[in-house]
Amino acid sequence: MTAQTPIIPQQGGSGGGGGALLAVERLSVDFTLRTHILHAVRDVSFTLHKGRTLCLVGESGSGKSVTARALMRLVEPPGQIVAGRITLDIDGRQIDVTAERDTSRQMRSIRGRRIGLIFQEPMSSLSPVHTIGSQIIEALRLHRPLTPRQARDETVRLLAQVEIPHPDKMIDRYTFEFSGGMRQRAMIAMALACNPDILIADEPTTALDVTTQAEILDLIKRLQLERGMAMLLITHDMGVVAETADDVAVMRFGRIVEAGSVDHSFYKSRSPYTQRLLSSTLKLEGGAERVSGAPRVETPPAQPILSLRHLSKGFGAGGRWFSKVGSFVIKAVDDVSLDLLPGENLGIVGESGSGKTTLGRLVLRTVEPSSGNVLYRDRNGQERDVTTMSKADLRAYHQDVRLVFQDPFASLNPRMTVREIIAEPLTIAGRAPGKVLGKRVAELMEMVGLDPAAMERYPHAFSGGQRQRIGIARALALDPRVIIADEATSALDVSIRSQILDLLLELQQHLDLSFIFISHDISVVRYFCDRVAVMHRGKLVELGTAEEICATPREDYTKMLISAVPNPDPRNKRMMHRVRMPGDQN
Repeated sequence: MTAQTPIIPQQGGSGGGGGALLAVERLSVDFTLRTHILHAVRDVSFTLHKGRTLCLVGESGSGKSVTARALMRLVEPPGQIVAGRITLDIDGRQIDVTAERDTSRQMRSIRGRRIGLIFQEPMSSLSPVHTIGSQIIEALRLHRPLTPRQARDETVRLLAQVEIPHPDKMIDRYTFEFSGGMRQRAMIAMALACNPDILIADEPTTALDVTTQAEILDLIKRLQLERGMAMLLITHDMGVVAETADDVAVMRFGRIVEAGSVDHSFYKSRSPYTQRLLSSTLKLEGGAERVSGAPRVETPPAQPILSLRHLSKGFGAGGRWFSKVGSFVIKAVDDVSLDLLPGENLGIVGESGSGKTTLGRLVLRTVEPSSGNVLYRDRNGQERDVTTMSKADLRAYHQDVRLVFQDPFASLNPRMTVREIIAEPLTIAGRAPGKVLGKRVAELMEMVGLDPAAMERYPHAFSGGQRQRIGIARALALDPRVIIADEATSALDVSIRSQILDLLLELQQHLDLSFIFISHDISVVRYFCDRVAVMHRGKLVELGTAEEICATPREDYTKMLISAVPNPDPRNKRMMHRVRMPGDQN
């Protein structure tokens, strides 16, 4: 690639492709901050063609979302477009979007009518105090001369088109009444309400489990083909790129470092950064090698460190709202029995709602079980029942069994320094008093690859990967024997995720840790874990080594999970041959 990135040319291939609907030429966006100017987007050029998908790919902070928002003039102060040209083809007329005022009638027409936007997080993008239907109706009537009755009928049709069941009833439901996948479908319906020429999808599957992700990608791609739209898909996942893209533009530090066809990006890439993204993408075909070179656990020790026996947890209530007779109980965890061996990484995998997180909370006893036992073998070799422990014994147990949370930002107190966050469990447990405390915090920060000189800074000053390292350091503070990692990498982009997984593997070797690794992404579990337990609707449906589960699954549900994982190979699209359970929508 030259210093000046060329506009991606129109290429042949599947999906056809007409003339350029939108051309971006040397776009630059700056944010004027108090101390400096941040060049978020620098000299970016690409084109969008009818019926084709351009994937804009890169790590968090690369400028992908800012670029997408700039196309619709949605960059908020202190950000502004400082250079470049965005040309939109409207019925044969070339409109310079950068020359339009943000509040002009032309821009209001472009937003929604010509360009539809699917936001990353539908829960924060949809109003919690208005029904789903009223929000789509508002978008329709803003751009189309429809009566309230016509707009409602059209909304029902749109909800049906995005495969929301019972659309005539769901139209009057609120955002919180929809699952994550259903909210994303509603967001897609809103983006398509005015039949736009261009669809921008900004990380539309980031917060979804693998099967819901596959369903949403299938839906978006089908609707694009039916309507002949151009699509700009923003993602950090090279597997998603391989499954969906016609063309690819790779961004880093606000610049496009490589651009071309999807085949070029995967098989002929010359950019070291693109190659690094590809190497960070996890595959089902192989797991990680241990740092020490030692093999994974093959001969299990006779005595597990944790044993779950017939563990169950039900949630429900009585009364006429839930059932005509008696009470209605949802079994979040249903008669689960399994063991965690010393030094083992045990993966718990399944879709959202399968009971994974509830199982982790039962192990910690932050949720009381309805029945069953959690047996813990302490440092003296004595087996104890966690479900009957006193509060004092439970506090000691929680020093040995620690938790790493999913969201590295939400789990850190923004008013506490890193020193205070990491030291908190030590202080509560009465360990490392006085000057020893600061020394221990410094040791823990070095252990997870952080500079101890930064211990007086606050969480907001760290990147997502660094914040997760802080959370890991906090979990390690009391020298635990078991760590429960609940979706600990799901909020991270692919390269940071690989770094965190490798860090955990290295720590395991040095500290003799055992992990319960909860995830919806079976490719992550394949990389990290020795054995895998597959959960579905609260039940343990399959248990085996990671290799067995991924290579020769027995259960249909496991086969469905595996087939939904995007394959980072555009010549072998796994999701085109997805296994579906009876009753699947797609």
